[in-house]
Amino acid sequence: MILSCGEALIDMLPRTSTLGEPCFAPYAGGAVMNTAIALGRLGAPSGFFSGLSNDMLGEILTQTLEASKVDTSFCARSGRPTTVAFVKLVDGQATYAFYDENTAGLMLSQDQLPTLPADVTTLFFGGISLVNDPAASTYAALQARECGQRVTMIDPNIRLGFIAGKEVPYRTRIEGMIAKADIVKLSDEDLAWVMGDGDIATLARQIIAKGPKLVFITEGAKGARAITATQDRFVAAQKIIVADTVGAGDTFNAGALASLHTAGALTKARLAAVTDAELDAALSLGTRAAAITCSRPGANPPWAHEL
Repeated sequence: MILSCGEALIDMLPRTSTLGEPCFAPYAGGAVMNTAIALGRLGAPSGFFSGLSNDMLGEILTQTLEASKVDTSFCARSGRPTTVAFVKLVDGQATYAFYDENTAGLMLSQDQLPTLPADVTTLFFGGISLVNDPAASTYAALQARECGQRVTMIDPNIRLGFIAGKEVPYRTRIEGMIAKADIVKLSDEDLAWVMGDGDIATLARQIIAKGPKLVFITEGAKGARAITATQDRFVAAQKIIVADTVGAGDTFNAGALASLHTAGALTKARLAAVTDAELDAALSLGTRAAAITCSRPGANPPWAHEL
């Protein structure tokens, strides 16, 4: 099983009412939850770990996960409220206003960490859940506890508006988790934030020198790259009409992980010997799945049959 560890929340997406008035509609979301859902829809064994509320919105999150074949049994339940995010779209790009004080997700603590069975082979981390404590330190502690025996992947999915005033502790946490990870995924913009300006392959290999075996770099409408110490593979993005980009990177992560799982490559030994064909397949599924997500409103990852 691939266990996605991070935020789940309600996205309030902009819509127009039947009277022509601007309004918002609730959708289950959160970067890491999106990845868990996309994995389940693509047919990979998918589980989810987060702090989930027992409130009405928390029930929506649980039902949404389970409808996409995601195991929610690892989640830590509480009576705290669910995080809500209002989304503004400009030319298909999303910005967010978050309401996250004292929520079930934010207040997740290390004493709520689950005991993982042997069939959990891979842990995925990322998103805004890595910004604020106590949840951020809780996820970092889980990765530190498990990285010696299971494959871990991180996609920081950096949102500059969230880390304002917290850059130093956030950077320290992200750099520490990247060093412990087997797989790192970054957008080209995130790569520049983490490593500075420079050639993508050169910067990615500097990350590999810190410990990871594989780095995925997404380059928006251009496509995506998979880089190891000796390999540099590229797959172009599909041409589509973009509805919005909500969940695109999250879906790419799921596609890449699902493909590596199918290839039997999600072990430390196999990742160290991953083939060009396996990297190409991971990039292909990731970019094709992300293209479908971008072609329709909101974070709505495709099912396997849609590919």
